Amino acid sequence: MKDIHPLLDKRSQDKARQYEKEKLLLGFASLFLSLTILLIFYFSGLSAALAHLDIGRSIMWTSLVYSVIFYSTITILSLPLAFFSGFIHEHKWNFSNHTVKSWLWEQGKSHFIGLIIFILLLGLLLWIMAIIPEWWWLVAALAMTLVSVVFATLFPVVIAPIFNKYTPIENEELTAALAKILASGGLKSSGFFKEDMSRQTKKENAFLAGLGKTRRVVLGDNLLKNMTVPEMETIIAHEVGHYKHQHIWKNIGIGTLQQLLVFFAIHLLLKWAFPQFLSSTQSNLSLFPVFAVLLGGVSGFLFAPLNNALSRSFERQADKYAMANIKNSRPFMTALAGLADRNLSNAYPDWWVKFLYYSHPPIGDRLKMAEEKCHNTRL
Repeated sequence: MKDIHPLLDKRSQDKARQYEKEKLLLGFASLFLSLTILLIFYFSGLSAALAHLDIGRSIMWTSLVYSVIFYSTITILSLPLAFFSGFIHEHKWNFSNHTVKSWLWEQGKSHFIGLIIFILLLGLLLWIMAIIPEWWWLVAALAMTLVSVVFATLFPVVIAPIFNKYTPIENEELTAALAKILASGGLKSSGFFKEDMSRQTKKENAFLAGLGKTRRVVLGDNLLKNMTVPEMETIIAHEVGHYKHQHIWKNIGIGTLQQLLVFFAIHLLLKWAFPQFLSSTQSNLSLFPVFAVLLGGVSGFLFAPLNNALSRSFERQADKYAMANIKNSRPFMTALAGLADRNLSNAYPDWWVKFLYYSHPPIGDRLKMAEEKCHNTRL
């Protein structure tokens, strides 16, 4: 392996590369399994049979039954691989703190929340297709934008507490330092919270979530245990950089445009390959597995690498903001190196892995940038 940054641990980085390889293989297996399930669901005739069930006097009930069976089928058939990936494999690498019971309980909650969201989104999509069939792709893209804003606003106060407990951080030195970092970026927070991540994992994380009055700073308890106050300041300074550069709103705008293009491409493909598309709600519902395959395929092949490149650019901007608004670059670098080693993040991935999968610059690149900025500052 190439020379690594002196703050990184070589043994941990050797493990990180192997961990990444195994996670990529599991990701490929999950993608293949999902594609197989969707195609079988459609070509077996099951999707059409469910879509044409005569339940009550409204297509709404048929759509509801379809949604429950479709979503539950995918969840159940994917469960063995999900258990291996999320429980057995994570225990192998000494990350998971779950018992079988606690893991299954979380999967049950995820399924229930995901099912509710799926029912609402599929119902909205079918309704839009029914009332304005030739322009559904435009209206649906705009509707998904609104959904994204609502979700970003409600996530930290409605959805996240279903899975974790959030308690106010009592360390006054830390909260005062973080409040100062937020104020320097013109932001206020509804609070500083500790997340009990250690119930699930030994990995570390921190984030600035929510919009407006729901905005809050969240630090995982593992991170609170392993990082110093100056290191945590740099982590939150990075998150403030995202807000300062309006990355959330830029992502929403870009996402709207991409969603419009993806929906329009799907509209053309389905009309070309399936003449019954848009002829009735039953036909649209029957074609939903094909719609899902096209949605993932068009989005993935056309925009995933582009979105990752754009995200890496945003992350570099946030890093530069953090570096410009902290007194000392050393805590920034030790925080990144510590996260890479403890979370087994590969600091020097292969170029194609970075191109296809990395939404953040590799830690090695970020450490190099910090070193160069620190050197230029001294000059």
